[in-house]
Amino acid sequence: MRSLTIPFVLCTFLVAPALAVDATKTGKEAFGSWKDDAPGTIRKIMPSDLPAAQEQEDQTNPAAVVARPDHVQPKLPPGFQAELIARDIESPRAMRIAPNGDLFVADSMANQIRIYRFDDNGRVADSGIFIEGLNQPYGIAFYPPNDKPTYVYIANTDSVVRVPYKEGELKTTAKPEVIVDKIPSTHHWTRDIVFAPDGKRFYLSVGSGSNIALDMSPQPMGGKDAASWDKENGLGATWDTEEGRADVLTYDPDGKNRKIYATGLRNCAGLTLNPDTEKPWCVVNERDGLGPNTPFEYATEVKDGAFYGWPWFYIGQHEDTRTTSKRPDLADKVTVPDVVMQAHSAPLGIAFYEGSMFPAEMKGSAFVTMHGSWNRGGRTGYKVVRLPFENGKPTGAYIDFMTGFVLGEEEVWGRPVGVAVAKDGSLLVSEDGNGTIWRVTYKAP
Repeated sequence: MRSLTIPFVLCTFLVAPALAVDATKTGKEAFGSWKDDAPGTIRKIMPSDLPAAQEQEDQTNPAAVVARPDHVQPKLPPGFQAELIARDIESPRAMRIAPNGDLFVADSMANQIRIYRFDDNGRVADSGIFIEGLNQPYGIAFYPPNDKPTYVYIANTDSVVRVPYKEGELKTTAKPEVIVDKIPSTHHWTRDIVFAPDGKRFYLSVGSGSNIALDMSPQPMGGKDAASWDKENGLGATWDTEEGRADVLTYDPDGKNRKIYATGLRNCAGLTLNPDTEKPWCVVNERDGLGPNTPFEYATEVKDGAFYGWPWFYIGQHEDTRTTSKRPDLADKVTVPDVVMQAHSAPLGIAFYEGSMFPAEMKGSAFVTMHGSWNRGGRTGYKVVRLPFENGKPTGAYIDFMTGFVLGEEEVWGRPVGVAVAKDGSLLVSEDGNGTIWRVTYKAP
């Protein structure tokens, strides 16, 4: 167990001199590795750039996570600085900002939710363990989704629970109320949660239980065919060992009236709302074993009733021939995601920027954390990127924003996970390699 002690301010680092910004990398040039990363580097990968599948065993290439050397700091664009505001956290994962500005952090492997309160300078003034005794908590949401929430909802790996909430409390004494139970919890264990703006429904992401559903029966149980199953459960809904998985689900606030909102999302690890459209967005970890650059990871608006391919297809009509079951009837019904990203980079968190601290062109962008590859020869991920939007729509590109977590071919010091926008407009980033939280601020150079 890591120490629970959180000093007020641990250290502050100014960003190194501005790094050269590459022209937009496209096609194969955009695949690359960590060696190509630098703040300002732009990649624009198109679905049509997808290489042919190379069915193979993944190249096992896990990073050795080491302590951050004293001379090493996150790298950011000119004018930005990173400040270490919390450390010694066992497993800081998803983060959410309460309406009063408190930061709630899922300390997933410690089975608890932490809370941090900031002073006028944005530094930690107080902290505590808001609730303990959970089961791999991840997603956190406030209800009603307004300035005066009365509940905190927490997505455990196998359930959704809620506890009464009073503004300003650092610890709850309430016993969690289970409102959704029996969520399947093997393999992909993260569950994210977000309320619709009107508070009438919440969205819940549930990742797949396998890589390509090889243990799922060829047809639904009970003599039903796949088409009949779709009519009852939704286009492309999986069954048997994968029933209710690789989906975004919706429920009433009391956990009733479950609906499959979208299917075929292998692991929607990060779920949020686009504040402009009020529609849900996911960042998705795709499958393994098809090569170092196939298939792409992605970020996308999640459309009601849409099917995104898993396990039978990926990035459109590209068929995964390894599956036990076959659904050729779905080939022309796959929704292509909005922004595709380097394969195996493991995007985990997403937050739209609505603050006023950063440059104006960043408002409306989405920041995405990449946990990093473990099965790719050229290591990729291990950074925070920005997805620019124009006229409310993603451009399809993504821009390196926060890099410097990789020390070399064998070692990294940080694995970004959670991302949240603080009330003062700063960006908060968690990483679970060394168990730290960073605050990113901007001052015009």
